Amino acid sequence: MSEQSQTAELTANQTYNAEHTNTNNGEHSVSYGTYFMVWLGLVALTSVTVTVAGIHLGSLTLITALLIAAVKTTLVGYHFMHLKFDNIIIKIFVMVCLGIFLCLWILTFADLSFR
Repeated sequence: MSEQSQTAELTANQTYNAEHTNTNNGEHSVSYGTYFMVWLGLVALTSVTVTVAGIHLGSLTLITALLIAAVKTTLVGYHFMHLKFDNIIIKIFVMVCLGIFLCLWILTFADLSFR
């Protein structure tokens, strides 16, 4: 076998393996830099939450803390739990759960504000 045909066959095999490894096994790679930046964002949002808790904002304190917690939850789900790589049906289930949670949240705040 000639050297050119061996090289072409090796290149074809590498291409085939690269394409099928990512699609069949569901593998994906995320850099450590991305994880580090998300972690820094979570630390920053935690410090903002602690700072807001120390400031007297009245009824806005709870709402602000819950909004920051929602952003942190989104970051964790999207990056650390790899929801961005999941199937669309998983994303739909997560959105349905979040919708139900949001409805319960709204009903609770409505009950508290009309007492």
